[in-house]
Amino acid sequence: MLAEVLAAGHAAHALDNLVGGPAQALERVRAIAGRDFGFSRIDIRDRPALARLVADFGPEAVIHCAALKSPFDSLARPAEYADVNVEGTRALLAALAPSRCRRIVFSSSAAVYGPPDRLPIDESHALRPTTPYGETKAAGEALFAAAARDGQGLSVAILRYFNPAGAHPSGRIGEQPSDPPSNLVPAIAEVALGRRPVLEIHGDDYPTRDGTGVRDYLHVMDLARAHIAALGWTGRSAGAEVFNLGTGAGVSVLEAVAAFERASGGAIPLAIRPRRPGDVAACYADPAKAGRVLGWRAGQGLEAICASAWAWARANPEGFRRHSAEIGGP
Repeated sequence: MLAEVLAAGHAAHALDNLVGGPAQALERVRAIAGRDFGFSRIDIRDRPALARLVADFGPEAVIHCAALKSPFDSLARPAEYADVNVEGTRALLAALAPSRCRRIVFSSSAAVYGPPDRLPIDESHALRPTTPYGETKAAGEALFAAAARDGQGLSVAILRYFNPAGAHPSGRIGEQPSDPPSNLVPAIAEVALGRRPVLEIHGDDYPTRDGTGVRDYLHVMDLARAHIAALGWTGRSAGAEVFNLGTGAGVSVLEAVAAFERASGGAIPLAIRPRRPGDVAACYADPAKAGRVLGWRAGQGLEAICASAWAWARANPEGFRRHSAEIGGP
């Protein structure tokens, strides 16, 4: 996303505590963009440091992506998720309040919806999150919506991601998976690389076309473009608006596996496991509002997602870890 912000001609200053994202990615963004940007190693909850950065840099707009992001990890660490995701958002709002910055793009999630009453899911759907992660994203949305109503002229684009996947077309920026990976496409890639013996599928008895869970997989480059479109919207609108970001098409786990097998040219061994708490049978977006208001639509499908993810995985079989000596990062 940062590479796309720079490519769009914006000056940028990034902040991260580098707990979930390695420093090497920043150097690769500089190389891809051919432009420099500022960086501060700051925890989003550090109010004094955040206030100093806002005062020094003077942002015109903020893209707020700082969060813990695994729904299943949040079941074991609900208090930590609430502290980082909710209190971090409060800290950001407090830092921005005395500044002239009134434009915000907030990274939310389809996890706020919970079990769907209807498919595809539009933005008017009830919010019934089933994990602490989803609850924290719903709480963050509420904080921004309340701030936008307080008469200070905030413009907030709340982007509900469905399932981002894939990698930058250069093959130099991709997802740094957790251990074990919490997202499907990186998990498949680790099996394809031989780093794991089988892909564990959690549930094959859902009421879907092949029994496995159905999700809406969105290419990360389409996701990045959506943020640029949302930035533009905040420059001409006021208040808070919610936008689904997805393709509008559901893909099952087995369909995703088959697409990755085509991309990699190899078979992916499978092992069926019990369903996981918090999972739903199917979840995919109605992205019509983003098309109508932001002028944004997803342009790349499952085959492109798998091809880019495989190119990244082959070039970086250990993620960024193999290259930790490049700039002395972790």
